[in-house]
Amino acid sequence: MSHEDFPTENPSVVTCGLPYANGDLHIGHLRTYVGGDIYSRSLRTLGQETAFVCGSDMHGTPVAVNAEKEGVTPEEFALRHHEKYEQTFPQFEIEFDNYGHTHDETNTELTQEIVQTLEAEGYVYEKEIPVAYDPDADQWLPDRFVEGACPYCGAHARGDECDEGCGRHLEPGEIEEPTSTLTGNPAEYRERQHKFFAVSDLQEYLQEFIDRLEGTSNAQNQPRDWIEGELQDWCITRDMDWGIDYPGEEGDDLVLYVWVDAPIEYISSTKQYTERVGADVFDWEEAWKDSGDIVHIIGRDIIQHHTVFWPAMLHAAGYVEPRAVMASGFITLNGKGFSTSRNRAVWADEYLDEGFHPDLLRYYLATNGGFQQDVDFSWSKFQERVNSELVGTVGNFLYRSLLFAYRNFEGTPEAPLSDEVRDRIEEAIDEFQAGLNDYSIRKSGNAAVRLAQFGNEYIQRNEPWKLTDEDPEQAAQVIRDCVQIAKAVAVLFAPTAPGKMQELWTQIGEEGDVSDVGIDAALESPAANFGEPEALFEKIEDERVEALNEKLEERVAEATDDEDNDADEADDDSMTESESAATDLEPLADDRISFDDFLELDLRVGEILDAEGIDGADKLAKLTVDIGVEERQIVAGIKQLHDLDSLAGQKVIIVANLEKAELFGVESNGMLLAAGDEADILTTHGDAVPGTKVQ
Repeated sequence: MSHEDFPTENPSVVTCGLPYANGDLHIGHLRTYVGGDIYSRSLRTLGQETAFVCGSDMHGTPVAVNAEKEGVTPEEFALRHHEKYEQTFPQFEIEFDNYGHTHDETNTELTQEIVQTLEAEGYVYEKEIPVAYDPDADQWLPDRFVEGACPYCGAHARGDECDEGCGRHLEPGEIEEPTSTLTGNPAEYRERQHKFFAVSDLQEYLQEFIDRLEGTSNAQNQPRDWIEGELQDWCITRDMDWGIDYPGEEGDDLVLYVWVDAPIEYISSTKQYTERVGADVFDWEEAWKDSGDIVHIIGRDIIQHHTVFWPAMLHAAGYVEPRAVMASGFITLNGKGFSTSRNRAVWADEYLDEGFHPDLLRYYLATNGGFQQDVDFSWSKFQERVNSELVGTVGNFLYRSLLFAYRNFEGTPEAPLSDEVRDRIEEAIDEFQAGLNDYSIRKSGNAAVRLAQFGNEYIQRNEPWKLTDEDPEQAAQVIRDCVQIAKAVAVLFAPTAPGKMQELWTQIGEEGDVSDVGIDAALESPAANFGEPEALFEKIEDERVEALNEKLEERVAEATDDEDNDADEADDDSMTESESAATDLEPLADDRISFDDFLELDLRVGEILDAEGIDGADKLAKLTVDIGVEERQIVAGIKQLHDLDSLAGQKVIIVANLEKAELFGVESNGMLLAAGDEADILTTHGDAVPGTKVQ
């Protein structure tokens, strides 16, 4: 592994969190897969040897539960979704070099081999633990088959995670007041031998690893409290029939926990790619056992798994650690969370059925905010980005300049490239490369859009339509420059919009696939002749957006009536991001308070001076806030939702006269105001000074 800027001489592997084979894909799911495809294409454009791999996550209790409901085997159920994913990804130009699944022979064998290595190295031990058991069903209750109260915060929780409270990962036997989801009856704890991975023995290694890790700041910062606190060992077996059997006779009837075999699919999928193309094309062992630059692109809800459990397992088994983890923010729809049960989603198939080109969505997902930031999708915002940036900036420059070149010169005029344009293209190349090394697909994608914007300004400033008669040599110079800009846009924008840039590549008379050329092609001389161009992007009309919004609203209303406000389905064992926010806004309170009661609240503007996570608490952070007359210490549940290092200097609104409280042994003297499950921190529009009263 190298920490040099890309491109390096090492083979690189780019992976995406495995989609859980338990339901259909919507555009919220696509963010990390589009991001991974763009990143891997961009690396290749720079000349980096790269494999882009993924696969379906087939195991775990949700698959077993839903398969039982349908009366099919878990394998049949999961394979059906796996095959659908295999068909869907290419339709969005997401081109994995290999797409496998966790239940195939390669992953089964490699998983058991790695677990045997962990055992041989002394990192696996056996311990008797209490496991929930349903006497009526005569069945052990792993993970989702049991629910109860979180032992840390008391909130209602699933057997594997406190999903409604503190967000902690829960080990078997930890949940209090266990209830069987099979029968609804109280469960009982019985002693059972299980296997544990001694992650705590690797704490010193992990503390050094997290300092080396590159990627998005949320992936670098969120795990520190786990790694620097009391690191817990992981139970790596479950009492189930569906999964990969624990290797050896000692495994009894246990299967491996899904989070053991799921990330190993990254290695298995790379191995399958090598077996198909040959080690001379890409050597999986060099990448995973010697010197690979491994980049994981995931949803932020699975940061812990990829920055604690997974690197510990790789290190103990003798594999290369990840170089970088890029963790995305969530996606909402019209300001609300996606809801599968209420059909409040833009489904992947639906988007394609509407006739929109996949590149439009790829651009929206890649460049609408930083990768780790939350993104809201609406048809209106989609329309605005397409019309103003793809049509108005990129498409406008390409069509007007290439049409002028065709009509006046039948292609590229014979003139040298100007120093001004050469310098600007080189600047765009530098922006593209810097974006990749900052792990920002937004920056790398915007490099091409900014270049097209320069092209519009350049052609408008020089007005070649006036120069054709007055100064034909200068007109030729200007159009020669514009064709070069168009070619550079094709090269730099191809990772983001591969389909449309291939159309452009063909229009300007270039041969082959634009995705196969390197970054140097941006400054290579364009083809001498090409035909009449066609507009690459079409404007989305207001009437179309209105119709799309009506369809969505009708569908949500119908589904809501049908579901009668049932809770959403949960896929949180998935290696993709979970559903992004509360599925509906809470109803307004019927009880009103008087104006006098409102005046009793002392709301003040504050400025965050410092923010740090609280040891042992997954969600809580300790803030030092300046409220003008004094500094306050406030505890807020924002640790996993914000980059704490970036909060210093941010203006906030606090309740200053709230009674003091103690959370996780830390005193909280006030309350930070934030909106929604994603803790959107309330701030001021202007520059109100700390201590200003909110009224």
